[in-house]
Amino acid sequence: MTIKLEPVADGAAISVIAAASSAQPDRVERGIAALHALGFETHLGAHTLRRGPLYFAGTPEQRLADLYAAFEDKSTKAVMCLRGGYGSNYLLDDLDVSRIARHPKPFFAYSDLTGTQLRLLDEAGLVAFHGPMLAADFPLEDGVHRKSFEAALRGERYSVGADEGMRALQPGSAQGILYGGCLSILVSLLGTPWEPQTEGKLLFLEDVGTKPYQIDRMLWQLRSAFKLQGVRGIVFGEMLDCASQGASPDLLEQAILNALDGFKGPIAIGLRSGHVSRQNVTLRFGVEAKLTVGEATRLELMEPASAA
Repeated sequence: MTIKLEPVADGAAISVIAAASSAQPDRVERGIAALHALGFETHLGAHTLRRGPLYFAGTPEQRLADLYAAFEDKSTKAVMCLRGGYGSNYLLDDLDVSRIARHPKPFFAYSDLTGTQLRLLDEAGLVAFHGPMLAADFPLEDGVHRKSFEAALRGERYSVGADEGMRALQPGSAQGILYGGCLSILVSLLGTPWEPQTEGKLLFLEDVGTKPYQIDRMLWQLRSAFKLQGVRGIVFGEMLDCASQGASPDLLEQAILNALDGFKGPIAIGLRSGHVSRQNVTLRFGVEAKLTVGEATRLELMEPASAA
């Protein structure tokens, strides 16, 4: 059962943390300026601007401390990650899910944070906001899909379709709880205590810079691990730079259909959420959604994430 969150009002404060890798200072500054221009305040975690050790934004202990502080800060109404990169997997062992569940807020992230978001969703019912991050998307002139971002904050129902890049691969319609994230992170969770719980879900899968045969291999692995069993429909993201040089432009689509041969549900591709070229769409994982694939391909988020 999901936690119903309070709508985030215009002008609210947002906690910003770095749960994985560090970000370039100029991108942080521009991201903060962009959020301020939208009327929001920003509160940075104590270690958000740390660089190191290695490619991390602080030690696991420091990053966990900032994560807890962000949710427990009564003056902020949402939590947003600085960027993905790598490193949030080191938080999973010691993550106190119940501590965060006592102070639920919208949690914006994608990429490497998929594992953290899905653990909070699976174990505590905290809806995952798969959407723009401060130093990844907000510094860009056209980096954020404003309509879905604002609707998600307000807890409203909304839908996305062709204008957000969606197109048909296999026609049909299905309804279920929207779930997913970065494909390579989902696969990395197989065999761990935090395996994705995909049964009965509408699955959203996206990645970046991954060749078609690698996408094929990861889908094969999900299928062989029975993680596509009971999945009602699948939406793929924009799949930015997921191509092979010199290959047919539709090789990725062919590889997906080959890997999913026999899958009975609808399949769509192209939805710009996560790693995207522009206008990062906010999705909410953990809410009821309807996928229609055909002449009019659309994903409807039918259930509000807020109690209001």
